[in-house]
Amino acid sequence: MRVRHRRMITSTETFGRGSLYRLLAWLSPSFPTGAFSYSHGLEAAAVAGTVHDRATLQSWIAAIIRHGSGRIDADILRDAYRAAQAHDFAALDAANRRGIAFRGTAELALESSQQGAAFLSTCLAAWRDPFLAEWAATTGARVCLSAMFGAAAAGGGIALDNALLAYLHAFAANLMSAGLRLGLIGQTDGQRILAALEPIVAEAAQSALNRASADFGSATFAVDLASMAHETQYSRLFRS
Repeated sequence: MRVRHRRMITSTETFGRGSLYRLLAWLSPSFPTGAFSYSHGLEAAAVAGTVHDRATLQSWIAAIIRHGSGRIDADILRDAYRAAQAHDFAALDAANRRGIAFRGTAELALESSQQGAAFLSTCLAAWRDPFLAEWAATTGARVCLSAMFGAAAAGGGIALDNALLAYLHAFAANLMSAGLRLGLIGQTDGQRILAALEPIVAEAAQSALNRASADFGSATFAVDLASMAHETQYSRLFRS
């Protein structure tokens, strides 16, 4: 009887070590996008008492990922990724402009565009992408973070489903970190929140892969109202 031995294929072989490295680097807290300075309206919600513990913070983040800016960003990331794959400047420009326009408040628009500009400049300085560099040299518009990340992910050989999942996880983790710094939760509860959000983030990433363009949009009015209140809040830790 012959015994056949099959070599185990590791995830780094199927994914690509270089692609995995870029994904980890670009979404690391050490990558200088300034994400730590934004709470996405959470600070105002905490002051109002709307978000006050682990359960309410988890629900707040889940709603943003499913129905709010997380949903918008996932669609923009997908469209920008496909535009970069096709080397289509017009399609990338359209995705970027859409990502800038569909923000409920001035602070949320600043949050996306400031991080987008920081991501673009740092990414091009360290990981040169000819397509993205040429597009950046010709556009006069502000840049949206999810669009820049999507285009860079395509150029970096990162699979779209992995890019979506990692981006939404980083989004959720940054909101959790804001809640931690606001004193709403402790570190262990923060990790409990991320564990509980795993299926929600995965579902949101998967849904974005096949969602029709006509279904673009968000419906998190409480987040928009919190962001508006934050614009005139007297004492603030965060820029949004």
